[in-house]
Amino acid sequence: MRPMNGLSELREQGRMTWMEEEHGWVAAPEDVVKALSNDGFEECKREMTTSRRDRRPAGGVWQGLNTRTGSVASAIWVNRPTWPQAIVFIAIDGDSLKGGRPRLERDLYQEEGGES
Repeated sequence: MRPMNGLSELREQGRMTWMEEEHGWVAAPEDVVKALSNDGFEECKREMTTSRRDRRPAGGVWQGLNTRTGSVASAIWVNRPTWPQAIVFIAIDGDSLKGGRPRLERDLYQEEGGES
């Protein structure tokens, strides 16, 4: 699988960390979007929701397309009122980017066709 250099740099700099109990990354959404853009994904959709009294967006979604490879990246985030960073869920071509080093982890259960 192709490494995500921009996301790896965020992790190495301590600006993106895996939070197992949330099954997501703690990061600034703009940092994640910038890293994905630097990795070749061009923005094709961005939406934010504002539903709280403090007018800070409750969350958002970003999607990008790498026109060279045809890959699609998605980032969905949820802001917490007391946290300076959001919980960000990242997927490339539908495969979630999970813990440890930023890399794609495929669901082998589904790929193998289920139980044997």
